[in-house]
Amino acid sequence: MSSQNTKVKYAGSFKEQLTARGLIIGSIGATILTMSSMFVALKLSSLPWPIMFVALVSMFSLKACGNTNINEINVTHTAMSAGAMVAGGLAFTLPGIWMLNKEAEIKPLTLIVITVGGVILGLIFTALIRKYFVVTKELPYPMGQAAAEALIIGDAGGKKAVMLFASMGFAAIFTLLRDVFHKIPATFMNSKMLSYGSGGGIWLSPMLISVGYIIGPVFIGIWFLGAVIGDFGILIGGQYFGIWNAATASSIKASLGIGLMVGTGLGIVVKGILPQAKEIFGAMFKKDSIGGSFIPLRWAPFVMVIIAFLFTISAHMGIVASIVTILGVWVATAMSAQCVGQSGINPMEIFGIIVLIAAKAVSAIGQTEAFFVAAAVAVACGLAGDVMNDFKAGYILKTDPKAQWIAEAVGSIIGAIVSVGVLLIIVDAYGSNVFGTEIFPAAQASAVAAMVGGISSIPAFATGLVIAVILYCINFPVMTLGLGVYLPFYLSATAFIGGMLRLFADKAFPAFEKKGTGSIIASGLLGGEAIVGVIQALVIAVGIIAK
Repeated sequence: MSSQNTKVKYAGSFKEQLTARGLIIGSIGATILTMSSMFVALKLSSLPWPIMFVALVSMFSLKACGNTNINEINVTHTAMSAGAMVAGGLAFTLPGIWMLNKEAEIKPLTLIVITVGGVILGLIFTALIRKYFVVTKELPYPMGQAAAEALIIGDAGGKKAVMLFASMGFAAIFTLLRDVFHKIPATFMNSKMLSYGSGGGIWLSPMLISVGYIIGPVFIGIWFLGAVIGDFGILIGGQYFGIWNAATASSIKASLGIGLMVGTGLGIVVKGILPQAKEIFGAMFKKDSIGGSFIPLRWAPFVMVIIAFLFTISAHMGIVASIVTILGVWVATAMSAQCVGQSGINPMEIFGIIVLIAAKAVSAIGQTEAFFVAAAVAVACGLAGDVMNDFKAGYILKTDPKAQWIAEAVGSIIGAIVSVGVLLIIVDAYGSNVFGTEIFPAAQASAVAAMVGGISSIPAFATGLVIAVILYCINFPVMTLGLGVYLPFYLSATAFIGGMLRLFADKAFPAFEKKGTGSIIASGLLGGEAIVGVIQALVIAVGIIAK
């Protein structure tokens, strides 16, 4: 996708990108989206990507103010989206504390330390790894691509804009009919696969089909291969041939998927980051050097020492677990960046679980403190997924990443404080026994609670870890393989449809994609469902508050 369009107005200086009005609009939007995201993450155990919604809101808001440019819009929506994924990281982990102990009491200051600490770590590491994943590896980041496409075409107008907004409107109407009016089923499930404990079926989602189309057939094919191995191989095949029972099959599937993702993270560090450590981390240790970063980060080691101290003293995590958490965030944000870049999915609570288990293995950390580890990591990874999508959009639009990073820092700090406040308000209003009930199911936090005891199948986890390190080192996209093994089959199958549509379009109608028509339609479909999801989240949050 080319960022150069003669009808689009680009910024002429840094000051035209990072503006006071942009930060004010972004901060207001971040506050609103963070509140709604916390409620929805707990209520629906899911969280729509906010990037398309905030990109359009930022564009319309700044155009109403007058004399704007596409880079200012990009920086503004970067600030606006940050808090949503911070809230997700908190909501997907911490409620597990009360699920295991209804009487647990947590000081607000401790929650602030954990959440803000996770945000700052996420900001540091994403500044360091942006160039590697966005520029060097050129990962797709479908959400970021779609947002950039929407801004370029929406700003330029013309036939492409009509096509974009028409497809966006179609997806929005489809989503409303599916989720609000229930005139269209959400899924078509296979009863035979369900009987084996598999989530076999297809999710009727324009957004996920579009993700598959934008990512392309290679990554999607590997993703679907993982789903076939996990469901047809382990769940269905293992039980059909009497190798193991349902509980064992489910345990092996989940542990293998997690092992593959952890192994990918280690592979990224061993092959990608350590050989380029001088370039990537130069900003932290060399005077007047930014290394692979876009800002000087000589302050970062001192800040990490302070965070380790606060985790140790304020959160009572102990020095060993605190250090493991910081190192874990380093690996986990790299995993998150890779996962989001290749699939558009960010299983942040899984990354939290991984580091939680590592902390428990090397320290005598308590049950509550183990959740703090998971929360800090999930917050950092949630922010990383959001930041990297924004950086991808900025890379396409030629936005200064420093301006984006400052905006992201403002929005994410606001998000950290607001999300803690909302969580405490919910506990005060509903009681600590509300989590895990029909009011606030908080499914991801329940999974974290279940994993506090450790990986259920160590052999499967170890096997996945070793295989992933080897495959990553020979350039096999193993992260998407692990994602396919771990996720429900219906998600993988839906994304696979999008990937196959892209393969068909490329082979049968090469001019269709050469003109960018397919990507424009895919971006519109992705945006339409994502926007309705965010609006629905806002409506649900307002309804809960009103009650």
